[in-house]
Amino acid sequence: MRIENAPTLTIEHPEAGTEQSVVARGVWQVHALSKRGALKSINKTLAGLADKPSLAWDLSEVASLDHIGAQMFWSAWGKKRPGKLTLDPKQEELFARIEEASQIDLPRVRTSPFNWIIKLGAGVLSFFEHMKAVVVLIGQVVQDIGRFIRHPMSGPWREISANIYHSGFQALGITALVGFLIGIVLSYLSAQQLRMFGGDIYLVNILGMAIIRELGPLLAAILVAGRSGSSITAQLGVMRVTEELDAMLVMGISHGYRLIMPKVLALAIAMPLLVVWTDSMALLGGMLAAKFELNLSLRYFIQKLPSAVPFVNYMIGLGKGIVFGMLIAMTACHFGLRIKPNTESLGRLTTTSVVTAITVVIMANAVFAIVFSSVGFD
Repeated sequence: MRIENAPTLTIEHPEAGTEQSVVARGVWQVHALSKRGALKSINKTLAGLADKPSLAWDLSEVASLDHIGAQMFWSAWGKKRPGKLTLDPKQEELFARIEEASQIDLPRVRTSPFNWIIKLGAGVLSFFEHMKAVVVLIGQVVQDIGRFIRHPMSGPWREISANIYHSGFQALGITALVGFLIGIVLSYLSAQQLRMFGGDIYLVNILGMAIIRELGPLLAAILVAGRSGSSITAQLGVMRVTEELDAMLVMGISHGYRLIMPKVLALAIAMPLLVVWTDSMALLGGMLAAKFELNLSLRYFIQKLPSAVPFVNYMIGLGKGIVFGMLIAMTACHFGLRIKPNTESLGRLTTTSVVTAITVVIMANAVFAIVFSSVGFD
């Protein structure tokens, strides 16, 4: 079925001794070119005519022409007017603009051998800018917590409760699954090595110390950083894009007291509970694996665990949970408040927030390992 005023190209063969001519007819506008694959066929025809500079072009019968159609002709002509061209007077201005624009020389970007110094300096300045903002954020959170302690009845209890639910309760499933699987893997790998030396009974010591002191808090923190940290950053970023943060300031509502402090307190409360939960699931997986691999009974495992792992290790794990939770919340809030009102910044800083939070958690875990290196091994 032929479309009315469809763009067409006709190659006319005149009498002998004269050159061929290409006559364009129809509507050469974007809405006509996009119908029923017309653009593909027109491009194919123009590509076949590109290597014939002696052709005469007649565009005077074109009903209407926009910039898209004119640019197609211009590209087929090799970005210059052909020797023989017939235009409608209305089309002359359009092609004149295209010809003028094609003659503009874009400035070349010159690379300097000292660009790496500039990038290094910019990175150092950006790092100190982030550090300054983090110090200001920590001071603001401390002030807001002091205000909350002085006036608890007017505090953001609903926001704290909602963040505990979203960051803590809704993370029980994924932390249980990952903890259980890690416990099974660690138990199987340790059992294979201990069987070689006849030290099967020491599997309880290895699993207890590794999970309760190190792996449990670290696994829970990494999962929460990826799950809840990204959610917090994206939430604040969307509020920036939709100008809700500006609206809160206009109404006299503090960002720190209503948005940041509830998230910090909620993760400080939820993370130790998630650490206990993850430890329990990991130990359960380790016990089941030990039962099938080394035939260690569950009763023996449970009875041996308190003596194999000194009580101070449980407290170190809970302390890590509190610190990790606060670090994740403040990192997520820091990057969330720095998001600019555009979607590109939202996606980029959300990713940066997760990576930074996980890095900060691992660094904090290393500090704990150094500080408490001689504690809990009696």
